[in-house]
Amino acid sequence: MTQFVCIGVPYWLGGKAAYTGSVEVIRANGIAEELNAEWVELAPDFDAVEEPIVAVNLALAAAIQAHSDSVPLIFAGDCTTSLGVAKGLENHNPAVLWFDAHGDFNTPETTLSGFLGGMPLAALVGQGNQHWLQGLGLSPLAARDVFITDVRDLDPAEADLLYNSEVTIMSDVADLLTQPLPKKPLYIHFDTDISHLDDLPAVSYPAAGGPHVEQLLPAIERVGRDATIAGVSFTLWNNALPGAEKSMQTTLRYIRALAEAAS
Repeated sequence: MTQFVCIGVPYWLGGKAAYTGSVEVIRANGIAEELNAEWVELAPDFDAVEEPIVAVNLALAAAIQAHSDSVPLIFAGDCTTSLGVAKGLENHNPAVLWFDAHGDFNTPETTLSGFLGGMPLAALVGQGNQHWLQGLGLSPLAARDVFITDVRDLDPAEADLLYNSEVTIMSDVADLLTQPLPKKPLYIHFDTDISHLDDLPAVSYPAAGGPHVEQLLPAIERVGRDATIAGVSFTLWNNALPGAEKSMQTTLRYIRALAEAAS
């Protein structure tokens, strides 16, 4: 029986100003109790480092490492928490499976918006924003160990960077039903905005199209069943937007499916 630990990261890009409360909502719905798991809250030391994103991720990495006997399920406000997850799991030397409507493969040079939440995957494989990795004491991951599925909203230069990298790009989540999975332990990053908006409407950066719940669940279950799961992070919905309740219920279906398959 897999032992899980639930770790809440109730921040948006290292701060509270734009954070909408989805982590507290997921906790209040009793997911930790349902999984017989401890719930861990972070206490970042914002005085110790200059960049808030680094402070949050240092605390996250420490929490993961302090519960190394459990598979961490991380619930976060944005995708920059993938940096702390990678640091916390570095002893596993994991491959990465990235579910996301967006590539998160921008750098300061390629981005059209300057949005930092669109840059963490590029940073993880050594492209742009290496001060984040340096602040965490984390070496870049090998791009050939990264798999991304259903990405469909990319800036033009971001797309060039991603498609010219060694990242494996799957255009359809159904590919995961037959795609050979990495032999090494797997870190699953699941941004809930991968979902079709009919199923999960409350997202800050909506992307047209995408898989429905009924398409995502079999892929999640197959990966949970057949891969060695080192950890999972869920980037949650925007709880301030219409459709938050439906988005929460859809997210719970994903979490339960993954946890049951991996148990």
